[in-house]
Amino acid sequence: MTWTEMQPLLYDNTLDTLFMVWWSTFYAVLIGIPAGVLLHLTDRGAILQNVVVNKVLGAIVNIGRSFPFLILIVVLIPFTRLIVGVSIGPTGAVVPLAIAAIPFFARLVEAALREVDHGLVEAAQAMGGGTWTIVFKVLLPQALPALVAAVTTTVITLIGYSAIAGAVGGGGLGNLAYTYGYQQYETSLMITTVVELIVLVTLVQLLGDLVVRRLAGRGARGSSSVRVGLRRARTQEPAVATGEAA
Repeated sequence: MTWTEMQPLLYDNTLDTLFMVWWSTFYAVLIGIPAGVLLHLTDRGAILQNVVVNKVLGAIVNIGRSFPFLILIVVLIPFTRLIVGVSIGPTGAVVPLAIAAIPFFARLVEAALREVDHGLVEAAQAMGGGTWTIVFKVLLPQALPALVAAVTTTVITLIGYSAIAGAVGGGGLGNLAYTYGYQQYETSLMITTVVELIVLVTLVQLLGDLVVRRLAGRGARGSSSVRVGLRRARTQEPAVATGEAA
């Protein structure tokens, strides 16, 4: 197969891969962040400690992560057809891709929040902050670099999953490599597809690393301001107590 013949195939299937990865990442972030936050908040010693909720949600996440992706696609065929009307093609592949990515991303979110300095949470509580304030003003902003790294890891994982989905009718570069590269022995097309996937993963990783480095610098300044607020709150407490005693 000549390069002229490969170009339209590569172009169309690259768009299909980007479509699958984009929408599955979108739903993974949309649902995975609340799930990860809830896992963190209901953990032992957290501000909303609830063993039952934490165990049930953790079990659901663990079950979702335990399914091999190829089996998950087959199991979800009726559900996928119910949701989007089709079970094949890029649109049909988005559903299993998103369902596979949500528990994976939720655990990464939980791990990112766990790394936030607990002293900052105590600072927010000392200044009268409630649960929502702590989540949106402390936890998520301080964990933002780690969350971006989690999104980067999820996107790279989904690129690999999309290739698997393509091999079983999902479209995209995986379908191109399987249909033409494997079944029709077009070795040059398969090599080109593999190289393109490597380039996509590399670009995503480089972009994610760049954003993480920039956010890390801003996060350090933000945590310093919270610590200053904590020190001010603590220095005011003795003065208030002295005034009450007088």
